[in-house]
Amino acid sequence: MKYLLVLLVIVVAANIWRHKRGARMGADAQASTRPGRSIAPPQDMVACAACGLHLPRADALSSSTARGRYFCCAEHRDASGER
Repeated sequence: MKYLLVLLVIVVAANIWRHKRGARMGADAQASTRPGRSIAPPQDMVACAACGLHLPRADALSSSTARGRYFCCAEHRDASGER
């Protein structure tokens, strides 16, 4: 009889633990799918013509010549002779 009681306590405790874990997992999944928390779309990446560093096109400095070269900083752009 006492083994049956111990088994019953273990089953009840396991069910309570599973229920709490499932509720917490459901809340985490729901929080990650909120419409206000969208992920930004990927950006185009370019390589610096001087050092090869990859950076987003929006952050890169472009040369004024028609070559379409990008630089990571003004020092690299000036060192290449372009403005």
